[in-house]
Amino acid sequence: MDPSAEQTDIRHAPERTPRIESFETHPDRYTHWRLEFDGDVARLILDVNEEGGLLPGYELKLNSYDIGVDLELADAIQRLRFEHPEVRAVVVTSGKDRIFCAGANIFMLGTSSHSFKVNFCKFTNETRLYMEDASAHSGQRYIAACNGVASGGGYELALACDEILLVDDRSSAVSLPEVPLLGVLPGTGGLTRVVDKRMVRRDLADHFSSLAEGVRGKRAVDWGLVDATFKLSKFEEQVAARAKQMASTPREGVPAAEQGVEWAPLTVEAGPDGRAYPHVTLDLDHDTRVATLTVKAPEGDQPTDLAGIHAAGIGWWPLAAFRQFDDALLHLRFNHREFGTVILKTEGDGEAVLAADALLEAHKADWLVHETRHFIKRVLKRVDVTSRTFFALIEEGSAFYGTLFELALAADRSFMLDEPDEIVTVALSTMSAGAYPMGNGLTRLQTRFLGAPEAVGKALETAGEALTTADAYDLGLITFNPDDIDWEDEIRVAIEERAAMSPDALTGMEANLRFAGPETLETKIFGRLSAWQNWIFQRPNAVGPEGALKSFGQPISARFDWERT
Repeated sequence: MDPSAEQTDIRHAPERTPRIESFETHPDRYTHWRLEFDGDVARLILDVNEEGGLLPGYELKLNSYDIGVDLELADAIQRLRFEHPEVRAVVVTSGKDRIFCAGANIFMLGTSSHSFKVNFCKFTNETRLYMEDASAHSGQRYIAACNGVASGGGYELALACDEILLVDDRSSAVSLPEVPLLGVLPGTGGLTRVVDKRMVRRDLADHFSSLAEGVRGKRAVDWGLVDATFKLSKFEEQVAARAKQMASTPREGVPAAEQGVEWAPLTVEAGPDGRAYPHVTLDLDHDTRVATLTVKAPEGDQPTDLAGIHAAGIGWWPLAAFRQFDDALLHLRFNHREFGTVILKTEGDGEAVLAADALLEAHKADWLVHETRHFIKRVLKRVDVTSRTFFALIEEGSAFYGTLFELALAADRSFMLDEPDEIVTVALSTMSAGAYPMGNGLTRLQTRFLGAPEAVGKALETAGEALTTADAYDLGLITFNPDDIDWEDEIRVAIEERAAMSPDALTGMEANLRFAGPETLETKIFGRLSAWQNWIFQRPNAVGPEGALKSFGQPISARFDWERT
């Protein structure tokens, strides 16, 4: 966290919610990061421009970050996987002396609206989980080379790496000071990763998380907070040696790649009523606060073999369509917060989706297909943790086949038109059998049928088969099956009822229901942490005029209501 006090008094500053015009960037335009390569080792160097904040009014001192810094990090992680698959080790370090990262900028948080703070924390969590996903599935392992203090979100960034190396200069420490200093929780999974990932003893973790000054040196190693510490004179040498050793140890099951593909910019037409991409449209109805996300099935000539996939590169339909869907979803989260209900639609030739799925399955040992499958998985996970109601509407002309049927399974409810001529159909493919697990480690079918596991196998026996509304309903794959007489009224009533309910209550309800089954580090981060952070960010002890977050950096101490609830 940024301990600088040389900024505006934020106790009574008006809250702001910045608009993010684009979630895309490029290394040539990075303001806060540098990406360097040395064969199979890459270096991500954090060197934050203090004056480069997304909004005026705060300085990003001590390598503290706002959403702009994290957008660049997210871009770098994606590019490393798709443009530089030859990389096997990534060193995350600082370009400044004696400071690795001070975490999220407190003055940014102190002047941000509640909804922006929560969205910011959610995005940073997803970005760090993407790092861990890259290590697990792309063989790109991360080393945090903490060449200075790693505080708050800075230590959480290090915790997302496979190994943490800390310089021993008698002052550099790792810390999670949010509870003692700010009256909030670490917002990016720090508490969970300390005990679940690094398996630090809970009594030591309790003491550590109550120490504003943190822990350094041998004690940090002994407690398991870091993996090793080295004197300043040997630090860079030891980091380089460990990176080379890590890069030379291949990850089992990760396909080899000779050359990456360009992570090209998206093509989009944006306006006040939505966004239009080649394969995705986002339509906004401001009167009803309902957004409609439509994904189009593949059109025209499509690749039929591996050579065709590589020739298409970033333009291959499964990758292109879900990139566009992901971008639209982020715009909904950050820039259209009042839209509480999202209608999911598809259109086109469902058989074309099944053909693409057949390639995704047949060539899964190829690195580009492998990465595409994991990218789609990550986008679907973003749907799972997005605080919006999702209704899937399956009607004439829909293409909820294969991978696109995962959107219907991700929805909170699905409605499928019962048409007399039985021309409305859906279909599963083998992709629903395990290619796109949720954060709980289960497929969406397994999560759906948690109480009837035999239903999963029964449903998958139909893979590739066009299912009528009656078939899909009998298999439990849809929620409701209105006929053509009741369709419009039933959909209208469902949407109007949802729009009249408390957004806060719906967010809590949906998050509780979506992750049935086992709990994992990921579900804890998005379930427990997001819920508690959402609550704590509204409590006067944190964000009241005399709360810890508002008083930080000011010549006063926080005042607390000592009652515990």
